[in-house]
Amino acid sequence: MGDRYTITADADTLSKRFKIDVTERYEPRYNAAPTQVLPIVTQDSKGLSFFYWGQIPERSKNKTISSKLILAEKETLTEKVSSHKALLQSRCIVPADGFYDWKRISKKGKVPYRFIFGNDQTVSFAGIWEEFEDDEENVVHTFKIITTPANSIVSEVNNRMPAVLTPEAERLWLDSNTPEEQLLELLAPYPSDQMGSYSVSPRIGDINNEGATLIKPMAPADQFGNYSLFD
Repeated sequence: MGDRYTITADADTLSKRFKIDVTERYEPRYNAAPTQVLPIVTQDSKGLSFFYWGQIPERSKNKTISSKLILAEKETLTEKVSSHKALLQSRCIVPADGFYDWKRISKKGKVPYRFIFGNDQTVSFAGIWEEFEDDEENVVHTFKIITTPANSIVSEVNNRMPAVLTPEAERLWLDSNTPEEQLLELLAPYPSDQMGSYSVSPRIGDINNEGATLIKPMAPADQFGNYSLFD
């Protein structure tokens, strides 16, 4: 999985899909990226919470954000004390309807693709979150998206993909009484025959770019704007 995703549903659709309260703070995101404040649903919440994805901006200025800060591999969740504790106590779901990744077509060329679910279906990614104090002693919340091995459609671009939950799996994931073994069983690759993908504008590479035009299909082009033969 790359470091971008989308949640483009309107507030009413999101409220009905997840049976939660959605405040005016929510707005669709076409280029959700690390360090941004993004909507999630925690175990003890009846509405959306807004946490930083991976890192707060002040701690990542002029630095490339490590994938370890924004993603957590299913296979290693129980190996580290912090992630194991989060798995048991601080789980969340991340509303989404697609994610981006880049397909390398040459040594220097790569093409961005958007992966979607069904007919632009709204789903959720399994996540974990944590709380800490920043340098000014303000309480800050961040979240990570859990990944699994990629299915056949995503593996053409990346060997990892987000752990996508069904509505029933969401209920179990957010249930504080679900046993650890069952939680891990919920984290499985999403069926490839229920997904689609298409190339999009390289403008998604800039986290400052937003808007519905970013999810429109665009002929594959590498980072220099040269069209490729890949589709």
